[in-house]
This record gives sequence, structure tokens and C-alpha cells, in this order.
Amino acid sequence: MRKKEFIYKYKYIFFPVFGAAALFLFGSVIMLLWNWLMPDLFGLTTITFWQALGLFILSRILFSGMGGKGKRSHRKKCRTHSGREEWMNMNPEERKEWFKKRKFAQWMEHKNDCFSDSDVKEKDGPDRE
Repeated sequence: MRKKEFIYKYKYIFFPVFGAAALFLFGSVIMLLWNWLMPDLFGLTTITFWQALGLFILSRILFSGMGGKGKRSHRKKCRTHSGREEWMNMNPEERKEWFKKRKFAQWMEHKNDCFSDSDVKEKDGPDRE
């Protein structure tokens, strides 16, 4: 319990220090990788640490958004098991119609293990296969 109290008490010192260390590490790694690969592969110029840090921040914004808890909590809200319950209550014909609506039918018909025999057969007649 003593460690938790220590970390909680000094969190305003530790978090900025670790954040600055992480930024320094990521900026350095990006700079080293860029200067090692890009000039030889594509004929680009080398970059400084601050340019690498700016590139890291720009890529973070463009490819993963600004982050935050709102994004994660939104994912949790969308994950419900009502779809699974619906699927379990469907009969094979309803499942096949569900796939047809989503244009998975052509792909799924090639997979014999995904549907039972009654799902794959056409409804035209028992002799037709």
C-alpha cells in the first residue's frame, strides 16, 4: 500500500517526467529511422529531432485522432450482445437471407463448413445439387 500512496502523492511530478521521456524517445527513434532509411530509399533529406517530433505528432493526429477516453467508451457502448442473441434465434433460412443482404453469400457459399447442408442446397428441389 505504501507504493500506491507514494505514486499517488507524486503523480504530478512523475507523469510529466515520463511523458517528456516518452516524447524524447519517440522523436529520437523516428529521427534515427528516417535518417537511416529515407535518404537512401527515396532520396529525401535528413531531418532534425524537432522535425521528427513534429512528424510523430502529425502522424498521431492523422492516423489515430487525438485519443482520449471518449473514443474508447464509445466502442464499449457499441458492443452489445443483442446481435448474437438474434443470430442464435435465427433458423438456417433466415441466416442465409442475412448473409445475402450483406453480400457475403457468394463468399460464404464457397465455404462448405460455414453452412450446414440444408443451408447450401437450393430450395428448388431435393434432387438438385
